[in-house]
Amino acid sequence: MGAHDIDLGWQWGSAADALPASLPSAFYTRCAPVPVAAPRMVLWNADLAADLGLMAEAQDYTAQLSGNEVPHGCAPVALAYAGHQFGHLTMLGDGRAHLLGEHIAANDAGGARFDVQLKGSGATPYSRGGDGRAALAPMLREYIMSEAMAALGIATTRGLAVVATGEPVFRETALAGAVLTRIATSHLRVGNFEYAASLRDDDALRALADYAIQRHYSSLLAGADIYLNFLRAVMARQIALVVQWWRVGFIHGVMNTDNTTISGETIDYGPCAFMDDYDAARVFSSIDSGGRYAFARQPQIVQWNMTRLAEALLPLIDDDRARAAGRAQEVIGEFDAAFGAAWLACMRAKLGLDGAEAGDVALAHDFLTQMQERGGDYTNCFRALAAGEAEDLEDAGSGDWQARWQARRGRNKQSPAAAAACMRAANPARIPRNHQVEAALEAAVSGGNAGDLERVHTLLAACAAPYDDDARFTDFCVPPREDQRVLQTFCGT
Repeated sequence: MGAHDIDLGWQWGSAADALPASLPSAFYTRCAPVPVAAPRMVLWNADLAADLGLMAEAQDYTAQLSGNEVPHGCAPVALAYAGHQFGHLTMLGDGRAHLLGEHIAANDAGGARFDVQLKGSGATPYSRGGDGRAALAPMLREYIMSEAMAALGIATTRGLAVVATGEPVFRETALAGAVLTRIATSHLRVGNFEYAASLRDDDALRALADYAIQRHYSSLLAGADIYLNFLRAVMARQIALVVQWWRVGFIHGVMNTDNTTISGETIDYGPCAFMDDYDAARVFSSIDSGGRYAFARQPQIVQWNMTRLAEALLPLIDDDRARAAGRAQEVIGEFDAAFGAAWLACMRAKLGLDGAEAGDVALAHDFLTQMQERGGDYTNCFRALAAGEAEDLEDAGSGDWQARWQARRGRNKQSPAAAAACMRAANPARIPRNHQVEAALEAAVSGGNAGDLERVHTLLAACAAPYDDDARFTDFCVPPREDQRVLQTFCGT
């Protein structure tokens, strides 16, 4: 019995309300994934599949999630969009991805929609001369990192499956090929709006904005200034997202506008990483030579990206361009105060502080400064505070700072036990450390077409409950030795 003979549980949105039918054809091109030679399921996310209402066996999806078989009811497309890449605007699009459609989760009472996209599924009209393929290691990396992010409770796209293609892809050398199935509440990006603005077609821009609002911010439809408040709402979600990245020491690596989602989800796990020792200027991406997307610059960059969204929306905000620009600037001007408040609330949770005192900002900044000066491990230093382990506290912050922190905690209304529980919930015990991720990927590709996946599965298990102390995964809490440090990460394209 083949996959086409089985009810696989896909529930695709109707033609009337799915994305392509809702938008002018300039925003997409219909095109099918390019079949591969010998697809084989490498990773299958059973928990996510169950959440989506996909109840068949993993192998039954292999043909569909490799691009060899288009699911019944689908009309795959590649989306067109633009993007400010390292500050420079470029016309882009899905050069190696196909959006199969919008799946409606059958077990969700509200009928929530999720994009199902194949990444590495072959060339499209937007490939710009590329082969449209992906190598196995970067697809495994995205699966690992996005699942870790989801377990940390941070908004993210997720990996449903990784399928090895049985074909090589050629970069610096021949590499095993793979296709990742990415699930998102949508793949709409700031870059989609920049592309729409470049068309100089206000009706097309309005259609895109209306679709995005209906899908992600439908409560705005009942109010006034819908498009201005849409900008404000997207900015609020992006602030919340970057604050959560700061909470766990995550560095995205390529915060281009085409990687800034309208939904507020983390997308594109290319040259990303979690910090070991704290450094506000830390950069991992091999292509970010100027430090544009360094850890501490991420808030500044997301504000810059929101300004680009504001510029694209100006024709919808007000017919008078100058008045529209002024109103949009007022929204962008709210960023600093909103981010500062969100960041401080996050730091209070990490430090176990309730209420609000004027000295809390300095207390938080001083802890980070001492951590950087001492080369303290970001994850372990905060976790040590929650555990009250004196030897680790000596590394994390000494003398005067500890006295100030203890005095501030003594003024909490909550009990010390409640404060410690709050800290454990804000400070993970484990993150996917770079050297462990690289070791798992090296083992997985050592045999070519998905070799030893034991380390990948162990790493996924270690990251599945990151706030729980678990003796099985003690090794995953240990920072790298000097010879294990991974200083650069790569996008894999």
